[in-house]
Amino acid sequence: METRRLGRTGLEVSLLTFGCGGVGGLMTAGRAADQDRAIAWARDHGINYFDTAPLYGDGASELNLGRALGTDRDGIFVSTKVRLSEDDRTDAANAIRASLEASLTRLKQDHVDLFHLHNKVARSTEGGAFTPQKIFDDITPELIKLRDEGKTRFFGFTGNGETDALRQLIESELFDSAQIFYNILVPSAGEAVPASYPGQDYRQIIDAADHHDVGTIGVRVLAGGALSGSETRHPLSMPTVQPIGSGQDYATDVRRAMRFESLIAAGHSTSLPELAIRFAISKPALSTIEIGTATLDELQQAVNAVNKGPLSVDALADIKAIQASLAAECAGR
Repeated sequence: METRRLGRTGLEVSLLTFGCGGVGGLMTAGRAADQDRAIAWARDHGINYFDTAPLYGDGASELNLGRALGTDRDGIFVSTKVRLSEDDRTDAANAIRASLEASLTRLKQDHVDLFHLHNKVARSTEGGAFTPQKIFDDITPELIKLRDEGKTRFFGFTGNGETDALRQLIESELFDSAQIFYNILVPSAGEAVPASYPGQDYRQIIDAADHHDVGTIGVRVLAGGALSGSETRHPLSMPTVQPIGSGQDYATDVRRAMRFESLIAAGHSTSLPELAIRFAISKPALSTIEIGTATLDELQQAVNAVNKGPLSVDALADIKAIQASLAAECAGR
């Protein structure tokens, strides 16, 4: 599998990251034998980056990943996260340290390669968000200490929140990586969109990150599953998924996803998930894309899609035309 450089970390990570969250569900609710088989298959087929978090299955994902990886972790990169509660605001440093220590115990590792802040970022604290200044004052100093102690090699953040606040973190050059919400339904992190476009305008934050040498991990590449074109979810997956940056609800995202089926008929791709995956990797500045799956078969399909490579110029033009039609419809309401 192709690898790309993850920004200033210098890590050469697989173009597909193995996501261990609850949206896919395999690593939180699957059988141990199926988890072990999927991890082994992933490693055998060039996936070297695995992403988890303590909130995925209340620690189950980290425990399962630690077991499935075993003791041979040569050439393997692992990231986990911390999400601070309201109570943690008064002593963020100790909360961050305690979270990482617990994660390392579950993962059976003495360090992780990447440690991400997983809180919403905004210019105010409304809705539990953290402001950039609060992050700079109370959070990054502890992340730097943990890095200096060797408990994490690098640290980053999840790009959920207000665009201006997220770009402030990027431009600070304190963070090594960022998880970016990017898919066919929410393309604004990678390209300019009309003001009427039905989704958050991330104002080409992937390019901003590339300019500051911040590694980027494309997340929600399948819009939480909506880009399967079906509202039906696998029994292992989260029963409901709230959109991030896109429609008001999952059903709306599914309806909009169906608009892109014409590209399947035109022969640009064999399925909507393949189209979505190949759209994301068509952005050269994106370091890797993260996919969570419920089964080994879904993982294999994702790997096959990545290995087919970026979409053609014609396919990307057809996608852009459909995106423009979505914006025009919203402008006319």
